[in-house]
Amino acid sequence: HIISDKGLGIHSHLGQLKHTCVTFPQVGRMIIGHHGILSTPAISCLIRKYKAIGGIVPTASHNPGGPDGDFGIKFNTANGGPAKEAVTSKIFQISRTIEEFAICPGLRVDLTTLGKQMFDLENKFKPFTVEIVDSVESYANLLRNIFDFAALKELLSGKNHIKIRIDAMHGVAGPYVRRIMCEELGCPVNSAINCVPLEDFGGQHPDPNPMYATDLVDSMKDGQYDFGAAFDGDGDRNMILGKRGFFVTPSDSVAVIADNIFCIPYFQHTGVRGFARSMPTSAALDRVAKATKIELYETPTGWKFFGNLMDAGMLSLCGEESFGTGGDHIREKDGLWAVLAWLSILATRKQSVEDILKDHWLKYGRNYFTRYDYENVDIDAACEMMEDLEIMISDKSFVKQRFAVEDKIYQVEKADNFEYTDPVDSTISRNQGLRIIFSDGSRIIYRLSGTGSDGATVRIYIDSYEKEQIFEDTQVEYRIMTISKLIFEL
Repeated sequence: HIISDKGLGIHSHLGQLKHTCVTFPQVGRMIIGHHGILSTPAISCLIRKYKAIGGIVPTASHNPGGPDGDFGIKFNTANGGPAKEAVTSKIFQISRTIEEFAICPGLRVDLTTLGKQMFDLENKFKPFTVEIVDSVESYANLLRNIFDFAALKELLSGKNHIKIRIDAMHGVAGPYVRRIMCEELGCPVNSAINCVPLEDFGGQHPDPNPMYATDLVDSMKDGQYDFGAAFDGDGDRNMILGKRGFFVTPSDSVAVIADNIFCIPYFQHTGVRGFARSMPTSAALDRVAKATKIELYETPTGWKFFGNLMDAGMLSLCGEESFGTGGDHIREKDGLWAVLAWLSILATRKQSVEDILKDHWLKYGRNYFTRYDYENVDIDAACEMMEDLEIMISDKSFVKQRFAVEDKIYQVEKADNFEYTDPVDSTISRNQGLRIIFSDGSRIIYRLSGTGSDGATVRIYIDSYEKEQIFEDTQVEYRIMTISKLIFEL
């Protein structure tokens, strides 16, 4: 087993591990990151490297619970990815039958010293080993076999190097950024900020988007940096910025990586088996897949669906609109991998981030994308709204309807409640979101989630496609608002 504090915010809980250990009779070896810290990508990497049966992941960032909402637990299976619903359902069923568990109050695990620690738990349980490992080095070695580190080092610290700014947002990505980006690839130490993991993330919300990564956004505005990136608390999500804070949407990010995928040596050797995106993510990736004749999979939200395709050898690159991007080297999204993928593209094409995006839009057209979250909505009202909307879009007369919004006509081509049949095991996932798809490729998506005691969350996604390009920010907002008006008509 691998157990880690990947999201921080739970050091008080982690400290108890030194004094109290819940044991598992059939587990003979436990692997823990140095100081109890692992990023989510590193967890997946280690599970696969050591062929562990799985990983127990205490984290502040996954379905948070506890009195202050700062603690959650995730289980990753032997492939290194999030457990499938069948596994978590079984765990829940078993949890309802547990009558007792054993605690060893005198057992102390030293999380500060690398190496193995042996424990003999009297006669009731078999002896087991706790191994404290340098997870940064294991993960860095994985990346060395994917990217051309010599070319990246020349880009970042050579004669004509670019200037970058990386914000770890006081999450667990900090040690990985320092070791890989600064020590190995030669970035100046001051180009990496907020790299010390803190329990409270330094008082900020570790979400890599323009609203929360304000330190990075502000530092990019004056144009002194050519490339910027931020990571979330557990290091699996990322945000990419160009000079003067030019923002790359997650949907565009995965599409650009797909279109330039052979800038990454790993894919030159393995080939490309398929692309995938979560259903709410914009269809920018679809256009690359169509042009390159590479299979495209549209899955429900959740990385486990990508992992299933990867395990079957059907998928190489995937992404989701919530700032997650990854490849088949592990079974989790990977923030630092995405950054190195972008830097590999910059090293090969020798263009700016903005120029690469504009070339991409000229080639494929542009998907203007945004998401509205309505939180703590009355559950009954939210469910009633979704039911009414589904009845409306299910009516045969809804398809082919035309909506005039200022200078543009939107004609409904398809409307449904998204259902996914896994091409690997034929499992069916129903009721994944209401889709309204227009003839030009634009879409409106409605999803209901988080039906807890505090209310529901209604998410509305807008994906407006334009073949003729508009680059100015004011026009971007205008184009999104144009299709947004359809929401009120509906």
